[in-house]
Amino acid sequence: MNIKEMLKLADEIVFTQTGQHLDDLQDAILQGTLQRETYKEIAKNFDCSESRIREVGAELWQILSEELGEDVNKSNFRSTMGRLIFSNISKESVAIGSFEKEVVAIGSFNICGETRHSPDIAKPVNHTTSNPKPSQTTHQDLSEMPELGAFYNRTRELETLKTWILEQRCHLMTITGISGIGKTTLAVQLVHQIKDEFEYVLWYSLAPSPTFAEFQEQLIQFFSESEAVDSSRHNRQTLSLIKYLQKYRCLVVLDDVHHLFSSGELAGKYQAGYEEYRLFFRQVEQLSHQSCLLLIGWEPAVFLPKVSPPKTAIFGLQLTGLDMTATQAILRDYGLSEIEKYSALVPHYQGNPLWLQSVALQIQELGESVTDLLPDDTILLPEDLKEVLDLQFNRLSPTEKQLLFLLVKESAPVNLAKLLENSPIEGLDLRNALQSLLRRGLIEKIDNLYRVYPVLRQYITQKPGFFQKPGF
Repeated sequence: MNIKEMLKLADEIVFTQTGQHLDDLQDAILQGTLQRETYKEIAKNFDCSESRIREVGAELWQILSEELGEDVNKSNFRSTMGRLIFSNISKESVAIGSFEKEVVAIGSFNICGETRHSPDIAKPVNHTTSNPKPSQTTHQDLSEMPELGAFYNRTRELETLKTWILEQRCHLMTITGISGIGKTTLAVQLVHQIKDEFEYVLWYSLAPSPTFAEFQEQLIQFFSESEAVDSSRHNRQTLSLIKYLQKYRCLVVLDDVHHLFSSGELAGKYQAGYEEYRLFFRQVEQLSHQSCLLLIGWEPAVFLPKVSPPKTAIFGLQLTGLDMTATQAILRDYGLSEIEKYSALVPHYQGNPLWLQSVALQIQELGESVTDLLPDDTILLPEDLKEVLDLQFNRLSPTEKQLLFLLVKESAPVNLAKLLENSPIEGLDLRNALQSLLRRGLIEKIDNLYRVYPVLRQYITQKPGFFQKPGF
C-alpha cells in the first residue's frame, strides 16, 4: 500500500468528520509522518515553523481520534492506517465459478515510499479440505516491516533461525548486533519465508518507545479485530495478550527493542516504567504456547548464552560481519568495480554492510583515485557514519566509555588480567562493563583477548580530550 493510497484513506476519514478535505499543510504532515519524518523535518520541507506543524498535527490527531473512536497520534498513525486497510480488505469475498467462498486477502503493506508489493492474491478458505499448516486463514500486519532489500550471504544464519522457529519451536528469540550489521534485513528475509506457517503475523517497531500498556493495547486490538473478521469463529471475547499467543500460532516481530532501555547504563537496563516488558518476555519464555516472539535490537532484551542448549524455549543470535565475498558484492553494488584497489581498505570495516556502504559512497563522490593518496592503514570515517556511531556511543555508561578509551590506547589485543592490572576501574565494575560491551557488539573477543574494532578505534581517537587525559 503506497503513500498516496494511505493519504486518500486519511482524507476520507477527515472529510467524514469535518466536511472538508485535507489542505496542503495537513497533507504534508501526514505524508511526513508516513515517511518517518520528525516535525522539524516536515517543517523544513514545507517551509513552515515547527510550532505551526505541531499545532496542525495535534488538530489532525484529534479529528482522526474522534472519528475512529480511538487514540490516534504521530507514533501510531502508520500502524492504525495499516490495520484499518487490513480490516477492510479482510472483509471482502470473491465469486469462484458458481460458488461464493469466504476469502481473506493478505497484503504486505509498505507505507514508507512507493508501492513495493501488491496484496497477495486472495485465497478461498476451503472448510472441507484438510490443511497441514496451523490454520487455513492467516492474519498479517506487516505495515511497519521495511522493504525486502539486498540479501548478502546470510544463508547460514537464515537457516539457523528457521530451524529454531519451525523445528525446535522456540518461544522467544533475539537478533542483536551493532548498528548496520544487518539484523533487520535478516529478519525481513526470514518473515517472507516463514510467514505462511503462522495464523497471525505482526511486525511492530518499538522506536516510538510505547509504554507496555500502549503496546499491549495495540497488539490486542490487532488480534481481536482480525479474529472478528473471521466468521467461522463464534462467541469471541477480548483476551489478555499472552492468551492470544497461547490460543493461536503467532509470529510477532518487535524491532528496535533497544528503545526500551536507558541511555547511560549497562546494556539491557530497562527505562523506569518499562519493566513490564521484561515480565511479559518472561511469560513468553516460560509459559506453554505455540507462538514465537522475535526481538531485534542493539542490545539483548534478555540475557542469553551465544549457543543455546537444545530443547530450550529461548534462543539468541548475535550477528557479526559479512565475509569477504559479500563485502566485495556490496562495493560492486555501490559502483566500486575494481575490488583489488580496496583490498587493504575493506578489512577495517569488519564486514558491516552500513559501514561499507557509507565508505563506498564517499569514495564514489570524491573520485576513486582518492584511495591512491591514502596509506594502507587509513580508515575513512564519513560524517554519516560518525553520526551512526554517535547514537551508540552516547548510550554507553560512563564505565563503558572509560573502558573503551583504555582498550583503544592498547597497541594490541589485551587479556582480562592485564586490563585489571592497568585499569583504574574497580574489578567488578570492569568485568560488568566488559560484558556489556560484548553484548552490544562494540568489542571483539578472540582467544580471551579483547580489542576494539578498527572503525570504532578511529572514531574514539577523534573524541575531544582523548589524548589529554587517561580514561574518560
